[in-house]
Amino acid sequence: MADYYDVLGVARTASDDDIKKAYRRLAMQYHPDRNGGSKEAEEKFKEITEAYDVLRDPNKRAAFDRYGEAGLRGGPGGAGGFHHVDLSEALNIFMRDLGGMGGFSDIFGGGRRGSPGQPKTGPDARIDIDLTLEEVATGVTKTVSVQLLKSCDSCSATGAEPGSSAATCQTCKGTGEVRRAQQSIFGQVVSVAACGTCGGEGKVISSPCKKCKGEGRTRQAEKISIKVPAGVATDQYMTLRGVGNVGVRGGPKGDVIAVFNVEEDERFERDGEDLYTEVLVTYPQLVLGADIYVPLVGGQTKIKVSSGTQSGHVSHLRGKGLPRVNGGGVGDMHVRLQLHTPDSLSAEEESLIRQLMEVRPEAPEKRTRGIWAKIKETLGA
Repeated sequence: MADYYDVLGVARTASDDDIKKAYRRLAMQYHPDRNGGSKEAEEKFKEITEAYDVLRDPNKRAAFDRYGEAGLRGGPGGAGGFHHVDLSEALNIFMRDLGGMGGFSDIFGGGRRGSPGQPKTGPDARIDIDLTLEEVATGVTKTVSVQLLKSCDSCSATGAEPGSSAATCQTCKGTGEVRRAQQSIFGQVVSVAACGTCGGEGKVISSPCKKCKGEGRTRQAEKISIKVPAGVATDQYMTLRGVGNVGVRGGPKGDVIAVFNVEEDERFERDGEDLYTEVLVTYPQLVLGADIYVPLVGGQTKIKVSSGTQSGHVSHLRGKGLPRVNGGGVGDMHVRLQLHTPDSLSAEEESLIRQLMEVRPEAPEKRTRGIWAKIKETLGA
């Protein structure tokens, strides 16, 4: 078993804050969504999350410091009930302790373990929601089809073949757990673990339902409507409580995690709720001034270019960006004017430009303020 302190790269004397900081850094590095579903990253993410989950708990940490994994598994002085986390549990721990993204909280998560003898909550289900920038600007309701585990209609979710029923486990007497007393140098130690006969459920099925194989649930297609708020971004999440997979043999439903993916729009660059776009303009438009049309999400608007405007000038259109997700206000649209240089010229165009070149053969050596200074000022640098 790995040393959890080495896994997180912290000293054995590390404070709770140091442990959380180390976990946050590693979790963001190895999170599955940041590594294209890499199995190697997934295993590393589970490993560091398991280490963090042990070291963040004073009782588990003390047991691990004294006895290693034996202490966590219910050995002398152990915390009991230890198991290696799966991916859904690791994601649940990550979002529980580090918070949501972009205003959404309690994201991801897996089947939560209930008390011994109680039905366990079903695992969460993930669905991906593709959105256009226009849909992000207004918000939208999406209806998606997803395969979920639903209660078996043959056995009414009991897991037992119709005409039979589950019997109370004789090993644990229906409690779902067994207690063992051991003598140690510290005296008698009582450990509690899930019953191995019934798997902690307190009941045993002798004749499993043929349709669901004793699970009390089958996979079925279901349509889910999701009201997506305006302003969301790629990789943000929304949790739909209690509409996911049903638990084994009548356990509560898990959640559905809707993960957003916003399609790129070649017209714009996005920075939060602000949008940036570039508009090509002609030399006469910059020199003499003009009214031009610039794109907006879902439309366009007209702006005035003042005479003598320099190429690279950025205009700010207040409130023409995207809504702030789960908050008030709207971002801005930033429009950069770029001089268009034609690839080819007609004879008339070439003649006129050559005349202009005779009148103004060279650009001035200096400007009072360079274009980069203006851009830095525009961007707040």
